[in-house]
Amino acid sequence: MGYTRAELESFRDATRPDLVEPGVRLLFVGINPGLWTAATGTPFARPGNRFWPALVKAGILPRLPAYSEPLGDDDRRLIFDAGVGVSNLVARATARADELSRGELREGAAALVDRVAAWSPRAVAVVGLTAYRQGFGRPKAAAGRQDEAIAGVPTWVLPNPSGLNAHDTVDSLARAYAEPARAAGILA
Repeated sequence: MGYTRAELESFRDATRPDLVEPGVRLLFVGINPGLWTAATGTPFARPGNRFWPALVKAGILPRLPAYSEPLGDDDRRLIFDAGVGVSNLVARATARADELSRGELREGAAALVDRVAAWSPRAVAVVGLTAYRQGFGRPKAAAGRQDEAIAGVPTWVLPNPSGLNAHDTVDSLARAYAEPARAAGILA
């Protein structure tokens, strides 16, 4: 399934629901939906995004979902059965995360605290260091496990899987994503 630039632009500012089910153990938090995600309703949907391949490489998921299109029931069940959920700091779709304001990120971080409190995952993994720093007002935060939990839940800040973050590979992302998965009891 492909989209023209004009078709993708028609999804600018759209919102999509979180990919979360009761009992989520590991909540991944993206910065905001990209236009491809807004079009498909699937988080990290853009072809070439390394999120889903990294989850498979880490052993968090047993196989790759068809992520560049709307998720089918089997793929949704695969993700939920693994104990994984996906949310965002900001719900508004943009072509690039740098189109978001600091205010949007701060409001999104406050709303995320409420969602994490309601869902009670065992671990939270925010994928995007700069957005985390701005949203949570922690300008010196470094990648890895954070001293500050979100709603009492152990929190990691990990590399963003976007192709714009070229210095990380599927292998390095898989290693980073495995740490909160172990804390969540998904990996041994």
